[in-house]
Amino acid sequence: MESDASDGHGRLLLALGLAAGPLVALGLARFAYALLLPAMSEDLGWSYSAAGALNTTNAAGYLVGALVATPLARSIGSRRAFLAGTAVTTLAIGLTAVTSQYAVLLTIRFVAGLGGALAFVIGAALVAEASHRGSRGRAAMLLGVYFGGAGAGIVAAGLLVPWILDRTAGAGWRQGWLALGAVAAVATVAAVLAARRVGDPAPPEQHARSWDRRLIGWPVLAYTCFGLGYIAYLTFISAYLTEHGMSGPVIAGFWAVLGTAAAVSGLAWGPVLGRLGGSRGMVVVMTVLAVGTVLPVLLDGAVAAYLSGAIVGGSFLAVVTAVSISVRETLPQAHWTAGIAFATIAFGLGQTVGPTLTGWVSDATADLGTGLLLSGAILVVGAALALLQRPPAR
Repeated sequence: MESDASDGHGRLLLALGLAAGPLVALGLARFAYALLLPAMSEDLGWSYSAAGALNTTNAAGYLVGALVATPLARSIGSRRAFLAGTAVTTLAIGLTAVTSQYAVLLTIRFVAGLGGALAFVIGAALVAEASHRGSRGRAAMLLGVYFGGAGAGIVAAGLLVPWILDRTAGAGWRQGWLALGAVAAVATVAAVLAARRVGDPAPPEQHARSWDRRLIGWPVLAYTCFGLGYIAYLTFISAYLTEHGMSGPVIAGFWAVLGTAAAVSGLAWGPVLGRLGGSRGMVVVMTVLAVGTVLPVLLDGAVAAYLSGAIVGGSFLAVVTAVSISVRETLPQAHWTAGIAFATIAFGLGQTVGPTLTGWVSDATADLGTGLLLSGAILVVGAALALLQRPPAR
C-alpha cells in the first residue's frame, strides 16, 4: 500500500514537471498572444484579419509539428523530441519581441507553433505512458494535471503582461514578449529535470504501426470543431473586452480567473471524465465551453466576463484531456502516441482556420461578438459529433 502511494505521488510530480511543456507551448506561446494583441494591433496598424492570420500561422506550425511528432519521437526518442519542442518554442517567444516586420512575425509564430506541438503531443504521450497501468480515473487526473500547465502559463501571462503594458508606452508589447520568454526559459529547465525521470516509450513494432483511424473518428471530428471554436475566443477576447470599455486591471483579473480555472480544471474534471469516459466526457465539456464562449456577448459587464473566463478556463483543457482518454481507452498502448498525434492534426486543422474565420466574420459585421457567437455554435456541433462515438468495449 505504501509503495503504491509513493508510486502515485511520484507520477503526480512527474506530470507536474512535464506540464512545463503545455505551459510554454500553449499558456505562453499561444494564449498570451491575446493579451498582447490589442497593443500590437494599435502599434502596427493591423486589421482583425491580419491579427487573426498570425494565430492562423501559429496554428499551421502546430499542425506541421503534430504531423512530424510521431516519426521524430521514433527517430530521436520521445524525451529528446519533447525537450527540443519546448526549447524551440521558448526561443520563438523571445524572438517575437525583436521585429515589427509582419512576414518575420508570421515565420516566428509558425516556428512557435511547430515546437509547441512537439512539446504538447509528445509530453502527453509520456504522461499516458507513465499512467498506463493505472485506472481510467488515475489517467484522467494525471493528464488533467499535465494539461493544466497551460492554465499556469495563462495565469503567469495574465498577471505579467498587463502590468508591463500599463508601465510602458508605444511598443510595450516587446517587453511583454521578452518577459514571457524569460518565464518560458525557467519552465524549460523544469521540463529538463522532469524528462530525466521518465522512461522513453518503446516504439511499436513495424507490424503494429498500422491502425484503423476510424476507431476514434467521431471524437477526432469533435476535436476539430473544438479547434475551430475555442481558439477564436482566446485570440480575440481581450480585444472584445477592451472594445467594451474594460480597463487593463479588469482584463488582467479576467485572465487570472481564466488561467486559475484552467490550472485546476484537471482536478475538477478528472473524476467526471473517469466515470464518463472520453467521448461522453467531450459532450459534456464542449457544451459547457460553448455556454462560456457566448456569455460575454449575451450579458454585459465585468461580472459576466469573469464568469465567462471561469467557465471557459475551467473547461477548454478538459476537452484535451477527454480526447486523450478516448485515445487511451480505444486504442492499444502501442498506438497512443500516433493516436494523440492524429487527433492533434485534426485539431490543428480546426484552429488553423478558426482565427482567420472569426476575424473575417468580425470584419464583415464590424462586430467581434458575431465571431464569438459563431464559435459557440461550432462547439455545440462538436459536442453533437462526440455523442455519436460508441463507448469502448470493456
